[in-house]
Amino acid sequence: MSTTHTLSVLVEDTPGVLARVSALFSRRGFNIESLAVGPTELKGISRMTIMVSVEDFPLEQVTKQLNKLINVIKIVEQDPANSVSRELMMVKVRSDATVRTEVIEVVNLFRAKVIDVSPESLTIEATGTSEKLEALLRMLDPYGIREIAQSGAVTLGRGPKSMSANR
Repeated sequence: MSTTHTLSVLVEDTPGVLARVSALFSRRGFNIESLAVGPTELKGISRMTIMVSVEDFPLEQVTKQLNKLINVIKIVEQDPANSVSRELMMVKVRSDATVRTEVIEVVNLFRAKVIDVSPESLTIEATGTSEKLEALLRMLDPYGIREIAQSGAVTLGRGPKSMSANR
């Protein structure tokens, strides 16, 4: 049985950190389902949000090995009940004049935005949970999806607590 875990990892913003972190998961045979990396509120510190699928193997062993990497500052496993996750997706949909209004209605239902218009297509931007984005794609599919670009999830804990860069 496979379970998905979300890790927030604070790392020093130096070359090679991403490669070392992802290699650690690869060596252990874990599938990284989603990976997003970006700057934090602290200069020189980046946050990795890693969604990893684990089958009958304790994630604890990997987190201990991650902690041993010299550029890793802190690791927190995010509890879905106490965190907020979002993904960004851009999707290009066939949309000539005959169906454009229908497509825009679907876009509005999902609180998404049309960010580019051409005579034969619309490019849509949507943010939300992976379930919401999958539902939007199902609704847009009958019109003809031309292209999709989707980010990995980013996650923050709920409430006033925050990850501190202090070891």
